[in-house]
Amino acid sequence: MSQAEMEAFQGRGAASNLGLPPRGRAQPPQPASRRTTFYGTLLRNELHTTFRRWRTLALLTVLAAVPILIGIAIKIETGDSTGPDRGGGGGGGPAFISQVTNNGLFLVFTALAATLPFFLPMAIGVIAGDAIAGEANAGTLRYLLVAPAGRTRLLLTKYATTMAFCLVATLVVAISALTVGALLFPLGDLTTISGTQITFAEGLGRAFLIALVVAASLVGVAALGLFVSTLTNSGIAAMATTVGLLITIQILDQIPQLHAIQPYLFSHYWLSFADLMREPVYWDDLVKNLELQGLYAAVFGSAAWARFTAKDITA
Repeated sequence: MSQAEMEAFQGRGAASNLGLPPRGRAQPPQPASRRTTFYGTLLRNELHTTFRRWRTLALLTVLAAVPILIGIAIKIETGDSTGPDRGGGGGGGPAFISQVTNNGLFLVFTALAATLPFFLPMAIGVIAGDAIAGEANAGTLRYLLVAPAGRTRLLLTKYATTMAFCLVATLVVAISALTVGALLFPLGDLTTISGTQITFAEGLGRAFLIALVVAASLVGVAALGLFVSTLTNSGIAAMATTVGLLITIQILDQIPQLHAIQPYLFSHYWLSFADLMREPVYWDDLVKNLELQGLYAAVFGSAAWARFTAKDITA
């Protein structure tokens, strides 16, 4: 056997062992249905891995405990008294708190107003910051990229998983608050913060809509955390940096001298969800909030993609 024939034979054997087509023979493209099945499996595996981690379960447990503590504190403070209906007041937490003793459904709005400035973003920052950096730190990122997913689709899968956690975390707070509110306080028709009456069914629908808006308000945080996660191979460093940036932005949003830049901070319109409890609903700040979150998602999502696709994967 000649030298050329020997090299060709060895090339075919090596390709066969690796599951690759023989040298010089193009690999046939995978059917679209097979690619879709693979990406669906990748997303399911990522969701399963994320939601069965003790860290994720601990975060959800803490979030579920916040409405319980708020409900018990209000119950102890007010006793069994259910004073006259106080329907006025401005938006945000204080107006919702004043209504909790009259209607337990307001505990949902109070809990979301209490957790949105810090607890929910912190939980999202932990999950998003660990998305890429955690895989690199554990030495599994190269293994994931060996699969025919590609860096772009892997990044999208990580972001989709983080957004799923945003929704689940928000619903955990809302469901916990609704349960506690039903156990400790009366339920029924409720008074909006504009002073008008709506039915309990309509109020429940608005509570669900508010939960969706709160989850959407975390889109920018998720993109920021994902970008930070592509900058380092340390999951702890990425999580700490993301949470630190969240605290910094919250502080900047409270300094009066910085009013010129505050409308551009992703946390500025977070509490605009209170406008959904007005009659009629005020949409201006709600729309600004969603547009701002979309802008942050586009900017930091693009930055994460640019960084991750050009990054040398060593772990």
